[in-house]
Amino acid sequence: MKKAIIMIALVAFATTSLNAQTTTTTDNRGKLTFGVKAGTNYSNVYDSEGEDFVADGKFGLAAGAFVVVPLGKIFGIQPEVLYSQKGFKSTGTFLGTSYEMTRTTDFIDVPILISIKPVEYVSLLFGPQFSFLMKQTDDFTGGSLSTSQQDEFDNSNLRKNIFGLTGGVDFNIDHLVIGLRGGWDVKNNDGDGNSTTPRYKNMWYQATIGYKF
Repeated sequence: MKKAIIMIALVAFATTSLNAQTTTTTDNRGKLTFGVKAGTNYSNVYDSEGEDFVADGKFGLAAGAFVVVPLGKIFGIQPEVLYSQKGFKSTGTFLGTSYEMTRTTDFIDVPILISIKPVEYVSLLFGPQFSFLMKQTDDFTGGSLSTSQQDEFDNSNLRKNIFGLTGGVDFNIDHLVIGLRGGWDVKNNDGDGNSTTPRYKNMWYQATIGYKF
């Protein structure tokens, strides 16, 4: 009789333990992780003086790497390094001929994001972004004319580059990360130590899919 009671107790204990293991998930919010991601930008420019300005947005590539540095379970820092294409499209008519101009700007974006993780599967992110302009390409088409001009830039002087703000949300599904962002340029420095604010600035929306190791 005692053996039967002991066996029943052991079976009950094993069943309870197995159920607990199968229903309990691991919370990784306090874990240091690295990842890569790729996706697309939808970008345009805006007029900081608020006057009428018409341009069409364009799609571009966004890809890079990130690291999640926890500062406890809820808060963290998420620096990223991304290759990011931005720009805009413009159309009009000149001397009765329609034309289209597409500008593509290739940046290295370095956002330093504050991460708030209210639950395991969601990260809210916001912070500054430093953008280093690498290349600019202007494609012009009008009538029978089609030209392309490309300029490359030396970014050894960090003051030449652009400061902005970006924010969004990451959805963490096991190792998969789905990211949605929005951002805009705030200020540009001319490289001589004098801070200037350009009239036309980049703004963009970004969607990426990533993998955390």
